[in-house]
Amino acid sequence: MGRQRKRVVTGEAAPPPRKDEKPSAFHRKDKKKKVNIGKMFINISIGLCIFSLIWFFYAIYMRSSLAKRVVTLHPSPHVLDANSTDAKVSPERFWGSYRPQVYFGMKTRSPRSIVTGMMWMRQFSDLDMNLRHTCEQGDRLQGYGWLMHDGLTFGVQEIRDNDFTLTTEFVKRMGGDHGGDWTWRVTAKQHSSAPQAPVISLMFYAAADAQGSLQAHVEERNRLASITGFSEELGNFKITFRKPVTGELSSAKYATYNYLQTVSPGLEKLTDIVKYSLNRRFVYSPPSGEKKHYIGVDTYKPPHHQNQQKPDQRKESDFVVYQVTVQTPFQIEVLFESGSFHDRPNQLVGSIMTQELEKRKAEFDAKFEKAFGLEKKGFSQAYIKFGKAALSNMLGGMGYFFGQSVVQSVYNEYPLLYPEGALFTAVPSRSFFPRGFLWDEGFHQLLLSKWDPQVTREVIAHWIDLMNMEGWIPREQILGDEARSKVPSEFIVQRNENANPPMLFLALQELIEQLSSNPDKAAFQPTLHFLRRLFPRLKTWYEWYNTTQTGPLPNSYRWRGRDKDTNLFLNPKTLTSGLDDYPRASHPSADERHVDLHCWMALSSGIMAKVAQLLGEPHEDYQLSHKVLSDNNLLSELHWSEQHRAFSDFGNHTEDVSLQREKVYVPPGQPRHQFPVARLVRSVRRAPKAQHVNALGYVSLFPFLLQILQPDSPKLEHIFQDMRDSNKLWTPYGLRSLSKSDPLYMKRNTEHDAPYWRGPIWININYLAVRALHYYSHTEGPYQEKAAVLYEELRTNIINNVYRQYVEAGYIWEQYNDGTGRGQGSHPFTGWSSLTLLMMAEQY
Repeated sequence: MGRQRKRVVTGEAAPPPRKDEKPSAFHRKDKKKKVNIGKMFINISIGLCIFSLIWFFYAIYMRSSLAKRVVTLHPSPHVLDANSTDAKVSPERFWGSYRPQVYFGMKTRSPRSIVTGMMWMRQFSDLDMNLRHTCEQGDRLQGYGWLMHDGLTFGVQEIRDNDFTLTTEFVKRMGGDHGGDWTWRVTAKQHSSAPQAPVISLMFYAAADAQGSLQAHVEERNRLASITGFSEELGNFKITFRKPVTGELSSAKYATYNYLQTVSPGLEKLTDIVKYSLNRRFVYSPPSGEKKHYIGVDTYKPPHHQNQQKPDQRKESDFVVYQVTVQTPFQIEVLFESGSFHDRPNQLVGSIMTQELEKRKAEFDAKFEKAFGLEKKGFSQAYIKFGKAALSNMLGGMGYFFGQSVVQSVYNEYPLLYPEGALFTAVPSRSFFPRGFLWDEGFHQLLLSKWDPQVTREVIAHWIDLMNMEGWIPREQILGDEARSKVPSEFIVQRNENANPPMLFLALQELIEQLSSNPDKAAFQPTLHFLRRLFPRLKTWYEWYNTTQTGPLPNSYRWRGRDKDTNLFLNPKTLTSGLDDYPRASHPSADERHVDLHCWMALSSGIMAKVAQLLGEPHEDYQLSHKVLSDNNLLSELHWSEQHRAFSDFGNHTEDVSLQREKVYVPPGQPRHQFPVARLVRSVRRAPKAQHVNALGYVSLFPFLLQILQPDSPKLEHIFQDMRDSNKLWTPYGLRSLSKSDPLYMKRNTEHDAPYWRGPIWININYLAVRALHYYSHTEGPYQEKAAVLYEELRTNIINNVYRQYVEAGYIWEQYNDGTGRGQGSHPFTGWSSLTLLMMAEQY
């Protein structure tokens, strides 16, 4: 045991093969088989390697190709011709107040325009530095805004600053090849409550933006009499600064003068350059009164920072400032004359300018009444003046921007620069949002199309021409250094999976209805040609929504771009929906269905069908989509919550969430400041589940707001009850954004993120509600009478409150407090809040 047994073999052993003996056929086959298998494995390995390399390089190529798509513009011809904004093509719109971010300034509709503007400061004030230039809420002005502005030829603005008022007026005159002449008039008056007449410094300037040259012409030692200049867009021109007078026909006022001639690396630096050139060494010495030192522009001395980054590499441009310091009351005129205007009858100054102003004002008043009919409706002159201001601020808030967006897709490791482009657009707020927003612009154009459909056509064309090959349009346009300087860095990058409500379709619907109702009217006839050029891009835009924003079920939709850090938000925001922090599913997922987006797509498909039919293009598919998405049974199946008796989003949701202060452990004896600050983080007390989102508010109303519900739908009865319930949506000032009984009503979303769409009253959605009530009150159905009553009540409440707040505070506001009606948020907000005028005119 334990030993291995020897194997016993019977018979004789085979003799060893001889050296010259060939292997048997069996052995040769066996060896050959082994060789073939080896070669086969080698060949397979080589093949796999080649395939892997091909796939690797193909993947790199595809990723590179996909990465480029985000910055590749749409291949179809632009809606606008390349020279559509040139002075020779559109002379009447070439110059304008297209710098909404400054209190008073003008530029041309060209990429590198010469810009002009005004700054001012009060002398001998308690505040050493009170320079005003860009519209800032921190300036705490008592009010500012356009009282009259026709969008083309003239404007009148009032600025109330502490103890004086500045009235800025401009008038344009056509002539020559470069947009003609214009004149500014600034009138300063002290308030009756002012203890003494304030002394004010006005600073008028001209700046070249990377091209063109400016030359200062000085008289009387230090008075800048004029600036001459040249640029490609303007040719030769001259800006003349007239001396201040007490009134149009009165004698000159005593004034002191300063000027600054330097260079600037960018338009966003102009305020700082002036600030760093100010000096207190100058003496104000009126004929009657004591001598005082005042602050004036002197020599620009750039600040030195120890940790200064590399110097600005941009090309420097000429910058010239004219300062006049004078005691109120006074009036000053600044005259721009084009070198190509050879046959001007006279200078546009003094009594000639006054005559022109009065003529333009009378024309404005007549056109305003014809367009909106407020006198005919019985509104008082005070309300009519407010209505004119609402329209004028929208027109005076038009901007012309040029530059590059910063964009990113999932295929880009880092953000990329979008191709350079121009945007002619209205802005929501001159102080807080002086740039273009995609869905805001649709609301803006509902108003402006009633005044000037050509403006609406041009604005929509500018937006659609910024589309990339995928059909995506960056929803927030931050074009140029001046615009970018007003935006927090976290909002600059635009991502191509993110949408915004396609509100421009409603503006297009308005243009179509104008054309259909007045086919022979000259103002509307260009719409057909415009739609024909627009249509290829419009199709791609519509398809982009249908492919990138689809939901988990057939014919459902989901907003992309929700906040992903669920730990820090009470309810992760959905900025792309336009409703920001309005409550959605508590836990974002791909299983969400958003009722407002469903309704937007139902509306858009119907308008696409109308456009296609008007152009003689295939429209059946759009018509079918509209029929399917508007089907009230489908809408109820996807979004009606029988439990809550309301339309709702659907998703992975729980209501048992709250913000709690996190616990930070500090060992005994250790200093507290060395440890992280305790944040507010979200606490989830009950796990989420797939269900309807019980948040009654604006989103719940969308089937009604966009008139998707049939007039005989019993769902209307529930909606009207919720709207009229003061414990839910109704207030004496308009509909609140979120039900007063909702758990998230007026709740902060983060420690630093105050409620935004969680209770306050927003005029754009209230406009849609009034518009929808008007529709249902004029359409036969069981709820027609109820709609009519609600219409009158809601319309009256909104108009009266927005007007009252304008009179009391001096502004139209971003939103209104649902408890007091007081204006709040950014101001002036003369974007969609100006739709109050359309409610006054009952034009929907």
